[in-house]
Order: sequence, then C-alpha cells, then structure tokens
Amino acid sequence: MMTKTRYIFVALAILISLHYILSFSHEGYGKATSFDNLKAQWEGFRGQKDTTVNADGPVKVWHEPPYKTPVPEKYFLNGTFDKPTRRASAAIVSLARNGDLNGIIRSMTQMEEKFNHRFGYPYVFLNEEPFSEEFKRSVSGLTNNLVEFGLIPHDHWFQPDWIDEEKATKNRQWMIDNNVIYGGSVPYRNMCRFNSGFFFRHPLLDKYRYYWRMEPDVRYFCTLSYDPFLFMQDEGKKYGFTISLPEYGETITTLWDAVKEFVRDHPEHVVKDNAMGFLSDDNGDSYNRCHFWSNFEIGDLDLWRGDAYMKFFDYLDSKGGFYYERWGDAPVHSIGAALFARKDQIHFFEDVGYRHEPFQHCPQEPLHSQNHCSCDAKENFDREGWSCLNRYDRIFT
Repeated sequence: MMTKTRYIFVALAILISLHYILSFSHEGYGKATSFDNLKAQWEGFRGQKDTTVNADGPVKVWHEPPYKTPVPEKYFLNGTFDKPTRRASAAIVSLARNGDLNGIIRSMTQMEEKFNHRFGYPYVFLNEEPFSEEFKRSVSGLTNNLVEFGLIPHDHWFQPDWIDEEKATKNRQWMIDNNVIYGGSVPYRNMCRFNSGFFFRHPLLDKYRYYWRMEPDVRYFCTLSYDPFLFMQDEGKKYGFTISLPEYGETITTLWDAVKEFVRDHPEHVVKDNAMGFLSDDNGDSYNRCHFWSNFEIGDLDLWRGDAYMKFFDYLDSKGGFYYERWGDAPVHSIGAALFARKDQIHFFEDVGYRHEPFQHCPQEPLHSQNHCSCDAKENFDREGWSCLNRYDRIFT
C-alpha cells in the first residue's frame, strides 16, 4: 500500500508532466504560464493600483501606468487558425482621397497582414468627393471583410461662411512667411476641423462604438494577436495612442485660453481623476503643448459623441481657431480625452509598432520578439528627449 507521501509525489509528477505537455502543445497555455508572463502579471498587480476612500467614495491610487500590466490572455488568439468567438462593435476608419489610393493600399495591406485578416473588422472610408470606381475596386479587393465608402457632407468639411476670410488670409500668410508646416493650407484646416468635430457623426459610423484610425502611407511593424477593441470595451478604455509629442506653438496661440474659458464656464464636464497633468505642468495655468499624435487612434466614439465633448468642440469651433490659426485635431482630441475621460481610460499601446513619417514607435523587448516586430528597436520616438510619454507616465506615479 502506498503511503500518503508517495501519493503526493505521484500527484506532483503527474501535474508537472501535464504542465510540460501543455506548454509545448498549446501556445496559449505556454505563454500564459511562462515565468516572464507570470512575473509581469504579478508586478503589474502589485504596482498598478490600490484603493483608498474619500468623501466621494473609492478612489484608485496608481503606482505605475496601466500599460505596464500585460494585456490579459483572454483577448489573444493563440492558434494559427483561431477565429474570434466575439467581436466589439468597431470599424477601421480612414479619411482618404482618390489620389491616396497607393498609400491606402500600403497601409491596408499591412493592417490585414498584421491584424485584421484574423479578426475580421469592417472598413469605413470617407472622402469629401465621391470615391472613384478604381479606388473602391482596388481597396475592396484587399480584404474579405466589409468595406463601405462614404461622402462627407459639405458643411462638415468646408470652411464655414461666418469665418472672416480677410483675417484668415492674413494669418495664413503670416504662417507661410514664418515657415509653419501646412500654414498656408485651407484643405489641411478643413481636415483638422472635420477630424476634431465631425468624423464621428457620419451615418456610416452610427452603428459602431469603437474605431481604429488608419492613415495612408503608414507602417504597422508588429503582429497584433489580440483584439484591441475588446480590450478597450471590457477594460473601460476611451482613447488609445502610440506616440505623444509637443504641438507647434505657432499653430495654437489662443487654444489654451479657449480651453480655460470652457472649463471655467462648464466645470461639471471635467471628470475627476483626469489627465490634466499630461497637458499642463502648472495645474492648468498653461499648456505644455503635449498631445497624442492622432494619426493613430483607437478610441471610443461615444467619448466624442458625449455631451461634454460636443459642447467643447462647438465652443472651440465658435472661436474660429481652426482657420484663424491652425488648430489641429491632435491637440483638440488630446485635450478632450484628458479632461472628459479618467486618466486610466487613456491607454498607451506599447505593443503596436507604428510609423507615420517622420516618427515611429517600435516596441522594446520582450514585446519586440513576442510580436515579431520588423522595426529597429533603437529607432523609437519614446527614447527621444521631446517625447511626451514621460508626462503620461508621471500622472500615474
């Protein structure tokens, strides 16, 4: 008869054997139970947040940025031929012109290869002019997923009639004389205003909750084996970015004054535990010009559709700064997200390799190897002194 000790040793041997068999035969199990992953999960759990209580109820106390905690394994597709069992209400959205066809082909081919051929999300393309048959045929042939093409309403794109064109022309000329990038372009201003306040109102997006913004001529370097939309949905995230940097000061001379006026008049819209510390180094008196580079966004459309942001955009639009200056959608979105979402609802997609000229984000090890990234890890904007990632990190410590 076996003793109790022998039973224990036999049971342990069986468990260890099963562990090794599963580690080698099932990629997901091996990844989930690897020492590095378990260590990272423990450190994330240990350092991510505590809870304290004040007069308003439970409050999270952060010790490090949320992205330091690994994305939970449940969002990953691990097998080579796995298909998702559920999807979020989401689409990949692109503002493009017929002349952008070659650039869209390059971007979309990589989007399909690195992510969407497995996850099957639809595409929505928007243009202020009708898309050509060549554009629609070429783009639709790149994917097996739904592709829709939409025309932007005239009033959502073109400069409003109430803008003082004499004043706008004078200010554009000043920017041209001072070599401000896109300083003389009215179409660029139309695009910034549209992306700031109108893209999410297009009828083709009414049926969706989340979006991934895809620009022409961008690069995606890494395989993304999990669903960022479900991650955003389930974890309560509102806005996701890969690169953050300061805006050109000459393009937003009066933007922060307008923001402070809005906050003064509508303090009820500014959420508690917001990300003001990312935007300002002096508690909101001035703007440090940090913003999330919005040519890459994965976001919650309801953030922009909400009452707070809609009123905020309308207030900014009434100032005319999109045309009298050159307010970009990047600082406008960034300020809106920082004020109207909690700081932990803004997510740094550290594991997404991305390039939009002239900057790129390249994941570092171990993510670089895990995600089969093709970029040079040394060429990473976050390593440079004028990245704003340090300010994002700082608001959690």
